[in-house]
Amino acid sequence: MTTILGGYQTDYARNWARAGLEFSDLTHEVATRTLESAGLEPSDVEVIHVGNAFGQLFTGQGQLGGMPATVIPELWGLPSSRHEAACASGGIAALAAMADLESGRYDVALVLGVELEKTVPGDLAARHLGAAAWAGHEGQDATFMWPYMFAALTDEYDRRYGLDDAHLRAIGELNFRNARANPLAQTRGWEVTEASFSADDKANPPVEGRLRRFDCSQMTDGGAGVVLVSDRYLARRPELRGLARIQGWGHRTVGLPLQQKLDRSRDDRYALPHVRDVIADAFRRAGLPGVDAVDGIETHDCFTMSEYMAIDHFGITGPGESWKAIENGDLEKDGRIPVNPSGGLIGVGHPVGATGVRMLVDASRQVTGTAGDTQVEGAGRFATLNIGGSTTTAVSFVIGKD
Repeated sequence: MTTILGGYQTDYARNWARAGLEFSDLTHEVATRTLESAGLEPSDVEVIHVGNAFGQLFTGQGQLGGMPATVIPELWGLPSSRHEAACASGGIAALAAMADLESGRYDVALVLGVELEKTVPGDLAARHLGAAAWAGHEGQDATFMWPYMFAALTDEYDRRYGLDDAHLRAIGELNFRNARANPLAQTRGWEVTEASFSADDKANPPVEGRLRRFDCSQMTDGGAGVVLVSDRYLARRPELRGLARIQGWGHRTVGLPLQQKLDRSRDDRYALPHVRDVIADAFRRAGLPGVDAVDGIETHDCFTMSEYMAIDHFGITGPGESWKAIENGDLEKDGRIPVNPSGGLIGVGHPVGATGVRMLVDASRQVTGTAGDTQVEGAGRFATLNIGGSTTTAVSFVIGKD
């Protein structure tokens, strides 16, 4: 089993490009502060894994596995790799670090997720992010690729089960409301009104299809990091107690096109059965019977529709019945299964390569009772779901306390 020794997240409201800062500055802050949170020195690190999706497109900078050693001399010469799986890059980086620890190769891993997205105008940024679709084969009519794709998933849910757009608006409103309590959330100071979560074309303008502005997560600069350690390391540090541990995990990768996924699931109860399998794997490895054995969830709400999908795929409701959990208040911080008490991607922000790592940071804070004003009372176990593309890559973790 892998233990989270410490974690850190930058302030997602910060515009690094406007401040004249670059990946070296972001990497230095995340790595240094993550190690401080774990009570370690750079010399204690044995291996590094970096999650980043679009460094070359937004900044021209690749080879980000070499950035930690560039900015922290003590990391020079350590094995370090960059991992790319679109918005699931952070989750994949964490899985790779776990494999290193559990294989016995290393005992201390530094996992960083870093992304800069505010370096270009919004329309160009949207085109860059579209590289995670099947380029040239889908979304050719889209102005904004990912709102277009998740609007298509919205239409598919409506065709299969029926879907009321008001339930999507309610998800956006909940995540904005939760984010107000998060001192690191990008939207914590945004001014929104009831009309922001309505069909008012002025207050909540359409973006693509049925999705509107406040159905969408934001372009974000930022990073997050965790230190992961092996059981061998803990055996040498018996004074360490009450730490968050990764008790279960799941991972699937399928084909790039959304329509291919939907065609293959035509006769399945779930719209995206591979996502259901990822979550079931994480629960099985953690020895859990189902979603009611966790105290909360941090899930991938790049759009309100992706959270709507996650609700039934986690098993909070039956397939196509996510609306029931929304109407019943099940997702509220004091509800049956709190979802995104941090504010999620819509409220906190979505620097894509960092999101999977940020979820681990928030989940570990929840189970150790250090989540501040976002704390779910009595939380002892949290689940996460991190997806890339139209769920092409999906990663789920179960985080508990030793």
